[in-house]
Amino acid sequence: MAYIQLLLLYFFVSATKAFYLPGVAPTTYKENDEIPLLVNHLTPSMYYQHEDEQGNSVSGDKENFLYSYDYYYDRFHFCRPKHVEKQPESLGSVIFGDRIYNSPFELNMLQEKECVPLCNTTIPGNDAKFINKLIKNGFFQNWLIDGLPAAREVYDGRTKTNFYGAGFELGDVEVSQGTRSKTAPKQAETTNEGLELGTRAEDYSIVETFEHPYFANHFDIMIEYHDRGGGDYRVVGVIVNPLSIKRSITGTCETDASPLILDEERDNEVSFTYSVKFKESATSWATRWDKYLHVYDPSIQWFSLINFSLVVVLLSSVVIHSLLRALKSDFARYNELNLEDDFQEDSGWKLNHGDVFRPPSHSLLLSILVGSGVQLFLMVTCSIFFAALGFLSPSSRGSLATVMFILYALFGFVGSYTSMGIYKFFNGPYWKANLLLTPLLVPGAILLIIVALNFFLMVVHSSGVIPARTLFFMVFLWFLFSIPLSFGGSLIARKKCGWDEHPTKTNQIARQIPFQPWYLKTIPATLIAGIFPFGSIAVELYFIYTSLWFNKIFYMFGFLFFSFLLLTLTTSLVTILITYHSLCLENWKWQWRGFIVGGVGCALYVFIHSILFTKFKLGGFVTIVLYVGYSYVISLLCCLVTGSIGFISSMFFLRRIYSSIKVD
Repeated sequence: MAYIQLLLLYFFVSATKAFYLPGVAPTTYKENDEIPLLVNHLTPSMYYQHEDEQGNSVSGDKENFLYSYDYYYDRFHFCRPKHVEKQPESLGSVIFGDRIYNSPFELNMLQEKECVPLCNTTIPGNDAKFINKLIKNGFFQNWLIDGLPAAREVYDGRTKTNFYGAGFELGDVEVSQGTRSKTAPKQAETTNEGLELGTRAEDYSIVETFEHPYFANHFDIMIEYHDRGGGDYRVVGVIVNPLSIKRSITGTCETDASPLILDEERDNEVSFTYSVKFKESATSWATRWDKYLHVYDPSIQWFSLINFSLVVVLLSSVVIHSLLRALKSDFARYNELNLEDDFQEDSGWKLNHGDVFRPPSHSLLLSILVGSGVQLFLMVTCSIFFAALGFLSPSSRGSLATVMFILYALFGFVGSYTSMGIYKFFNGPYWKANLLLTPLLVPGAILLIIVALNFFLMVVHSSGVIPARTLFFMVFLWFLFSIPLSFGGSLIARKKCGWDEHPTKTNQIARQIPFQPWYLKTIPATLIAGIFPFGSIAVELYFIYTSLWFNKIFYMFGFLFFSFLLLTLTTSLVTILITYHSLCLENWKWQWRGFIVGGVGCALYVFIHSILFTKFKLGGFVTIVLYVGYSYVISLLCCLVTGSIGFISSMFFLRRIYSSIKVD
């Protein structure tokens, strides 16, 4: 026993060296104090523009890559310090691909430097081809100084505002146009009698666009600082201007020199240099992130949210009014004690009182899926709520993902309680199987998909590969915390939950379901119902995908939280409406329909939207696999969340209406 305790203690000590809990505290510098410059991975960008020979802005025809590269990946040949040290990162930061290291840059508070040599390196032609490809496709470098991302100043033409965009270009591209002659066969000539004389070759010119990538080997670093008085200073902004300088003499930094073009046919001698300047700013440390947080088009979000809110209000008003009016009439008719109508046969949804609580097929799987969906729903709700209140600052790298993982593990108690309660509602006999599978089935499936996608990231040498140590640490935490909580929730639900007490008794023989109209069949109803929940989050999906794939800071959690509330409300209303009309047409099989109508439709539209209507030009087989794979995972999780909302809404709706009528 002591050996096991020592082993666990050693595991936690080693784990704390790799991870830290997210937290931010201001750092105060004195004059000449060292300011560490940390380097992070190189990431793809979504938008970029180049200039042609006349200085006009030209959009490049780029491919989008969805994976990043380690800064010290051998093919970049960047300058390294004497000892490369990996910085401690949060669990969420590691999962989302951050790989932070120290650097050879030497920065000191208020000490300006001009054209400081960093190192000289040789880039082979094959690696030059690799670097040029990344430059053409808009890859960005990402540095960190005092927790702030090194940025570039960007002007947004839509909002007519300037802001700091995280990261800066690996290089620049000059676009030029030229003509090239080409020979093609001319159409055969014929005589008046229609006899073919033969074909001739014809020369013509075609216009082509040429891209000339320039590799950045000099960096002008501008550090904005806030003077607190008494010789105390704090960093409140970082701007890096990368320059490409072809040097005839090592150590020169002429701004009017020719740009550096890496030759893909031979070795290239490259000298890296940097300059440092300091600028005093009135921005305080508490508000320094305001320049980085930018809403790209707030009018679109407000317009879409207001419009869809009106749709939801009208839809909910119609649904609630029609249901209450119909149910009030039904209750009055069913509960009316009239001797003349004693022998009249029941009609409408009351006919299903003997079958509506009949267990469905595969009730064990359904209860597990609903319980897992409730667990995910609570995790998403709390995470967005905390982020909207400002508890999860973007300065705490990976804090959102870390908190989401912790909340998901803790809410295993509620998810397993719900799963066991629903399984009792179905009078399921295999409660031990439910207890074991609820905390393992969905998390295990997600883990297998992530591991499979991890192999593709390994093929392209991406920094986004989740280390095996991190995966084992997550699994260990899951078995240490979440599974015991899940077992506790299941056991409490088995003893205390009273969902198995139904308002009506179930008949021994199932009632035959009559023919249903086409719009109430499962597939059409699912497609119709999924439009409304999807519409509530369609706009936010675009910004979420942009943040996930292209390393943009997402902070519009107020919009997201409101959209999620609309998603929950519309899913519940639409599912209840379809369930009620199906019962009125004597279709008592509502259990799987409630889950499918509530979940599959919205998830299907999310997946189709991500695949067919994306503006990304996916580059390469691995990028396509990653994009489709992660889009599938997002759609699957969306299906579980909205499906559980639909099922639970229908379940409590049925318990409420059938407990309000008299059944002999």
